[in-house]
Amino acid sequence: MERADVEKVARLARLAVGPGELQEYQQRLGAVLDYVRLLDEADNLQGVQPLYHPLPLQNVFREDEAGPSLVREAALANACRTDGQYFLVPRILEEK
Repeated sequence: MERADVEKVARLARLAVGPGELQEYQQRLGAVLDYVRLLDEADNLQGVQPLYHPLPLQNVFREDEAGPSLVREAALANACRTDGQYFLVPRILEEK
């Protein structure tokens, strides 16, 4: 794996990688890619169905039924900030 590739991967992942770390990550990522190449060489898998999960699991869903709701005072009881009617949260989006 080339140094420029490691720098690009770090930039895309928004990781701050120092110059001293680049060589270490270059070796580690190269080892991962070498292992993937090794797996690509396995040709004795012809006709083997993909195994999605080793255990026969299935989701157990319950019916979605309406139930009793909390009264407003109970719902707001542990809120950090409230105006008595609604939860108050910090603004995170700019208005346009």
